[in-house]
Amino acid sequence: MTTHDNLDLSRVLADPDPSGKKARKNEQPRNDRPDEQTLDDVFFLACKRAVDEKKPVEFKAAIRNTDRTVGARLAGYIARNYGDAGLKEKTIVANFEGSAGQSFGAFCINGMSLVVYGEANDYVGKSMGGGEIVIRPPRAAKYATNENAILGNTVLYGATGGMLYAAGMAGQRFCVRNSGAVAVVEGVGDHACEYMTGGTVVVLGAFGRNFGAGMSGGIAFVYDPENKLPARVNPDMVKLERLDGEEDDAWLRECVQGHAAATESRYAWTLDWRWGDTAKFFWRVVPK
Repeated sequence: MTTHDNLDLSRVLADPDPSGKKARKNEQPRNDRPDEQTLDDVFFLACKRAVDEKKPVEFKAAIRNTDRTVGARLAGYIARNYGDAGLKEKTIVANFEGSAGQSFGAFCINGMSLVVYGEANDYVGKSMGGGEIVIRPPRAAKYATNENAILGNTVLYGATGGMLYAAGMAGQRFCVRNSGAVAVVEGVGDHACEYMTGGTVVVLGAFGRNFGAGMSGGIAFVYDPENKLPARVNPDMVKLERLDGEEDDAWLRECVQGHAAATESRYAWTLDWRWGDTAKFFWRVVPK
């Protein structure tokens, strides 16, 4: 008896339409967008007047993984009216609960503060230019944030500014081509900080291989109590150093405290409480 004799492919090869009456090929020239309003549209219309008048506004809504590029339309409207300067800090404060679809917070700009209680898919903060994005677990969550994924892949792709706090682990290629954003995350996959040219990344948890490949600018701080980074960093363009005196120490601790306050991460607070020991295990990843 060969191995394939034990395979039952009947469900894979089954005819989904034995009647032969349903379409088996494309019968229309394109798939039009749904007629109903998107969450991005609803968010824009709810905040447009506040942008026009430069007055603070709060917005709350549930979010699903079919809700893509939420915040992009409003960010474009702010940029069109006020340029890169945007609005005053937290003029627009939006809280979402659920699972954000692709490109949440794309093109986020100064004046916007976007918070997700739940999780987010790929490309969070794509081309982000300013403002703040916070991804944190649901309010009732009890699990260890640094051991669970909360973000997808290619987060902050091409970002030029702004702040991201994520209380959990991200996927592959975190901060690829980042040129100005500051990000704090509790774990990353392979190829983090790939082709990064500016900005600052703080990794408080696990990390994969090929860290810093093609990284020509910016800086990354990596918490590494098990001393694994020397074997996982890509050494072609970056080098590893320890914290550079009190200035590094103070800035980094303030960043960790800001992350803990924004996300209520118990893990981050623990690192802060024992900072004397925590700081010893940070690497600085910098271009050669």
